[in-house]
Amino acid sequence: MNTTESNSHYDNLEGLDVGTLLQYINREDQKVALAIEKVLPSVQGLIEEVVARMQKGGRLFYIGAGTSGRLGILDASECPPTYGVPHDMVIGIIAGGDQAIRKAVENAEDDANQAWKDIRVFGSNDQDCVIGIAASGTTPYVIGGVKRAREEGLLTGCITCNTGTPLAAEVDFPIEVVVGPEFVTGSTRMKAGTAQKLLLNMISTTVMIKLGRVKGNKMVDMQLSNEKLVNRGTKMIMEATGLSEQDAKAKLFKFGSVRAAVESFYQK
Repeated sequence: MNTTESNSHYDNLEGLDVGTLLQYINREDQKVALAIEKVLPSVQGLIEEVVARMQKGGRLFYIGAGTSGRLGILDASECPPTYGVPHDMVIGIIAGGDQAIRKAVENAEDDANQAWKDIRVFGSNDQDCVIGIAASGTTPYVIGGVKRAREEGLLTGCITCNTGTPLAAEVDFPIEVVVGPEFVTGSTRMKAGTAQKLLLNMISTTVMIKLGRVKGNKMVDMQLSNEKLVNRGTKMIMEATGLSEQDAKAKLFKFGSVRAAVESFYQK
């Protein structure tokens, strides 16, 4: 059922005032989290398998086109600074290559063979996982990629916003979150995109927690790439050890991470 292309519940949008437009968009956005709640068991099943494979050295690939591809790249690119993992542990791939991040590449999403070629640039092993992201569930680039990955023994999942799609039929763990018609008919960067972002947040965050990259509720392995993060890390060390701000910051710079600094304190 192609819900993502169905007609908006609202019409004559150009005649509505700004306040009303905002109210209606917000009303639709509130439906997204409730739609995700319905598919949490599917999300759990996928995550548990991803964690099991990544604990054995597997990596996580996101593949998508357009908005879906950009959201995958966003989630993947934030894992190293947030959790201190290598840049090739979670990898986002978009149809058309990196130039498509900013500007659409004509017909890139229609090539069913290209996604696997793009994955193979990074090499692959049988512990790797591939999640295809496509609001419609019909994007050839994504379908072809997960199909070939599954044939090669990789774990496959997908995030789509329609039911009974060709994409879902080709993966081990389909996530089908139906958010209903978009406020602007067919504009899947809106509710569908929000659903995809929330699901990617859930997947990467839960995976990193289960891989030991969070202690308590803190990002103890985050990269110290700016002053804000240095200050945040210093505060974490102060809370964990009782050290002064000056001593905590000194330890942070000496050991390079919150985790290492705190562990050194308690190994005295």
